[in-house]
Amino acid sequence: MIGPNVQDSLFSILIRARQYKYLLTGDVEKMYRQVEVNPDDRNLQLILWREDESLPIKTMQLNTVTYGTASASYLSTRCLWQVGDECTDELIKTIIQKDFYVDDLITGSNDEMELQYIQNSVATELNKGCFNLRKYKSNLPNIIQNSSNIASQGNLIISESSSTLGLGWNPNSDTLHFPINIPIPSETITKRFIMSNAFKIFDPLGLLSPCIMQPKLMLQKLWQLKVGWDEPVPDNIEQAWQDFANGLPVLSNLQIPRFVACVSPKFIEIHSFSDASQVGYGACVYVKTIDINGEILVKLLCSKSKVAPLKPTSIPRLELCAALLAARLSKAVIESIRYVPDRIIHWCDSSIVLGWLKGDISKLKTFVANRIGEIQENTQSSSWRYVPTAENPADLISRGVSADQLCHTDMWWEGPKFLQKKEDEWPVLKHDNFNNLPELKVVATSVIVNKSIIEMERFSNLNRLQRSVAYVNRFIYNIKNPNIKISGPLTVEELNKSFNFLCTISQQESFPIELKALSNEKFLNTKSKILSLSPFLDNDNLIRVGGRIDASTYPYNKRHPVLLDSSHYLCKLIFRAEHIRNMHAGPQLLLATVRQTVWPIKGRLLARATVRKCVRCRRVLGKTLLPKMGDLPSQRITPDFPFTSVGIDMAGPFITLNRKGRGAKLSKSYLCLFVCLRYKCVHLEAVSDLTKDAFIMTLRRFICRRGKPAEIFSDNGRNFVGAAKELNGFLKTNNETLSEFAVQEGIKFIFTPSYAPHFGGIWEAGIKSSKHLIRRVMGNSHLTFEELSTLFAQVESILNSRPLCPLSSSPDDFLFLSPGHFLIGKPLNALPSPCLEDYKESCLRRHAPLEQIRQHFWRRWQQEYISELQVRTKWKLDTAKVKIGDLVLLREDTLPPLCWRTGRVTKLYPGPDGISRVADVNTKTGCYRRPLVRLCPLLADEDY
Repeated sequence: MIGPNVQDSLFSILIRARQYKYLLTGDVEKMYRQVEVNPDDRNLQLILWREDESLPIKTMQLNTVTYGTASASYLSTRCLWQVGDECTDELIKTIIQKDFYVDDLITGSNDEMELQYIQNSVATELNKGCFNLRKYKSNLPNIIQNSSNIASQGNLIISESSSTLGLGWNPNSDTLHFPINIPIPSETITKRFIMSNAFKIFDPLGLLSPCIMQPKLMLQKLWQLKVGWDEPVPDNIEQAWQDFANGLPVLSNLQIPRFVACVSPKFIEIHSFSDASQVGYGACVYVKTIDINGEILVKLLCSKSKVAPLKPTSIPRLELCAALLAARLSKAVIESIRYVPDRIIHWCDSSIVLGWLKGDISKLKTFVANRIGEIQENTQSSSWRYVPTAENPADLISRGVSADQLCHTDMWWEGPKFLQKKEDEWPVLKHDNFNNLPELKVVATSVIVNKSIIEMERFSNLNRLQRSVAYVNRFIYNIKNPNIKISGPLTVEELNKSFNFLCTISQQESFPIELKALSNEKFLNTKSKILSLSPFLDNDNLIRVGGRIDASTYPYNKRHPVLLDSSHYLCKLIFRAEHIRNMHAGPQLLLATVRQTVWPIKGRLLARATVRKCVRCRRVLGKTLLPKMGDLPSQRITPDFPFTSVGIDMAGPFITLNRKGRGAKLSKSYLCLFVCLRYKCVHLEAVSDLTKDAFIMTLRRFICRRGKPAEIFSDNGRNFVGAAKELNGFLKTNNETLSEFAVQEGIKFIFTPSYAPHFGGIWEAGIKSSKHLIRRVMGNSHLTFEELSTLFAQVESILNSRPLCPLSSSPDDFLFLSPGHFLIGKPLNALPSPCLEDYKESCLRRHAPLEQIRQHFWRRWQQEYISELQVRTKWKLDTAKVKIGDLVLLREDTLPPLCWRTGRVTKLYPGPDGISRVADVNTKTGCYRRPLVRLCPLLADEDY
């Protein structure tokens, strides 16, 4: 396999080479032979060899990367890239990884001292990997004079092959040139000859694009005529080739300045131009620099050309393709250079393309919309301006010019003259009327729906909408009948009339064809969605359900409900009102209630959606998000001593007595929980209060009994933070979720919530287990502080004796593995060990049995307990589909769901597997960071 390309493209390297005032090139000596192949793979590089035919053939093994194998280029360049990756100097690292083309170094700088530093540093770093950098060339004489490993200051030829043809650079004059040498044909000119010789002009920057366009058009014409490879070409093409070849000596003598900027630029601009014709299109990029004295310098940086497709294409589409080519070329230039230009401007002489860029992309046809979309992604629409064709240098690319014309065209090498002037003298499109643009979508409308006389979407409540229409109807009636005006509260009759009027409007908008057919007493279409309901028109011109229960004794509205479409806004208001009126009824009850008066088409889906979008129902549901269970951190699965990594938290309060007997005072005491993250060992300490000093004393008691931990995890309790500050200075990290303290004893404090999902909730489980046992033993009785400490020790013993692995049914299996095995070698509540006096002394060597038992415990922990952790016991799928902006509830175990706070998700924190398990939620009381398992989803913005 050839492997991926780890180096920058030659185009990017050459673009950067034109930005430096001083250029430095070099070559790695025998780069392939400096890379050794793995000994296991060297048998794939066997060759047969002998110095003379008289000698026997030997089988030789090549131990280094061999030129000619598919992977040789990748293996050598990847090793070169690794040398740069191990470099501590970012500048040198970037140069080694970005400025090498295979084994050729092409880099530079605007400062002499920096270039000298680059030369020495790059050579030193490459020598560490046995890469000897040699054959230096530079336009800075000091570099060459001070270097011992140099080549002659001849021309540097940059090519993609071993051919001497390519792009040349003369260090003495600091100019680029093209050593072109095309032989004079001694026989008939064929398509093979034209293609072979045309591609000998190596122009990676497109500096000769207007001239190179000519052989491209010849080859396209030959393909169109279906001329064979070795057939003579037509006379007109042969003559065109002769004219092109005769002008090539002019290109050989062309000298192009390499450096495109002024000496001390104060302002840098990038200008791109694009143009198209019926035969081809292209784009070119210029660099405009202004120095501190106001002098302006404009130079051609690069260009690109393409022939037009053989399929007939309109000129506006070709102009669009040229603009897209300019956008892509500008993006490649910006990604290659190592400075940020002050401004980027794109020029186009097509007013149609400019109109497409400033218009609505949704109204354009697919061909145009896709290309406009890519242009808008790569450029700013406001950066596109109009340029007349006569002042557009890209016009030379689209038409193609001879070599002699190209050499003497200043507009191609230095850009249009208006770039040398002030901006108010730049060309401007006089007529920017973009109303009649081509390539617009044709929207065919068969039915013209009149705008509704009532904007129902302005109302969020059915009762308010119904009463508003009733008041309007009363106003109209009072205007028509001034002598018998109606006043006072609205009557039931007025409200019913208002409701029927709203249903009429809804039916006119939802069933216009059916309403017209029923009005004319015609049959409905067999594909009508309401045909199965046998609809009919009542006296109020309302469509009602005919149905099959007309013979029942139910009320008229139940036998013949008004027909509505569930997609209409009025129907949604009806469902919402009935849902609230029936005490937030469920979907089934809601649908049955609505059908007492109206019959909604697809009502079951609307009923479910109404219940799902009800905020109060979502609050009562109180179902939290369940993201996929996260992977375990190294602290839980790496073998080490107990309590090396510890999680701590406080629980309580517990009411204690200061002494026994009458007159004893009640006080609050607390539990400090220490949990071993590896073996789930528990250490419980009684604490008199929640102060910093009390915690420090508790921590010292823990260290005296269990040893010093390497790292302690806790939440951001004030006593924990204060203790860490007192033990040593506060060292806050840049991490948004963790703050760390480095303690003078070598303990590192890491602050994270006790419910952190990446630790599997060990703290929370330990606290609940401990408090459950303590509450069950204490009941309602009060203990003294010493008695409470004793109780804590007994609870600690019980928790440290619980099994870590499931018990085996085999009678020959050992005892179950518990946290106590890692503390004292057995469960803390186990029976005494059997007597070992009858064992032979030879079987009990010094320290060996103890070491064997310790290794046995750790081996069982690795083989059995760690295997149990592989299984995700819950949260097996990522069902927490939450995004920024969603409305959620913050679950609080001590409050009912209706009292939970609401908030908006403002930020998500994805884990290493890409799944978010923690989010920032902004509420009216502030912003909180909570795990997703404590958030209940409500509604997203699009659900309102």
